[in-house]
Amino acid sequence: MPLPITIAILAGGQSSRMGTDKAFVQVLGRPLIEDILAQLTGLGAETILITNRPEAYAYLGVPLFGDRRPGTGALGGLYTALACAGQPHALVVACDMPFVVRPLLDHLLSLRAEADAIVPRLAGEAEPFRAVYSRACLPAMQAALDAEKRRVISFLPAVRVRWVDEAELDRFDPRRLSFFNVNTPADLEAARRLAAAEGDAP
Repeated sequence: MPLPITIAILAGGQSSRMGTDKAFVQVLGRPLIEDILAQLTGLGAETILITNRPEAYAYLGVPLFGDRRPGTGALGGLYTALACAGQPHALVVACDMPFVVRPLLDHLLSLRAEADAIVPRLAGEAEPFRAVYSRACLPAMQAALDAEKRRVISFLPAVRVRWVDEAELDRFDPRRLSFFNVNTPADLEAARRLAAAEGDAP
């Protein structure tokens, strides 16, 4: 049975280093956004997509929402995702991270009652786009945006955070494939090699 959470996929980046919309590059033989949706099927009560190009994504058949705070970058996208979530918590994933490792997501979601934000951390750096947020984060996000802060993690000091560090992450995703980003053509080729080596699945 799906959990009472919103799955929010962020597809608002500029894709400047890729040269084409990252959401539609192909790693496993179909557009990346379709792979991600398929891998997340059944996990949450609803799935939404945050984009300022709804015409490109309308065929997917999921609810689409544009930025509520245009021009505020990734933090604005995160704020929009949480503001549009119909459930008390949202699992936020980026459209350029092709490997959905369900055991790790299940673990992150199992922790959601412990804090306002459940955030993986690698080498001391937050991974905010494989994280779980409560709608209780919205006032802190809004305050950060009002103060013209642009770092995605700028609101975290104002909320309760449950960090998930390497030793804990590695129990569920020992190769850390969850955090692989496809930002450039070279990244895309590396993702294709990884996918082939993993038998088309992480």
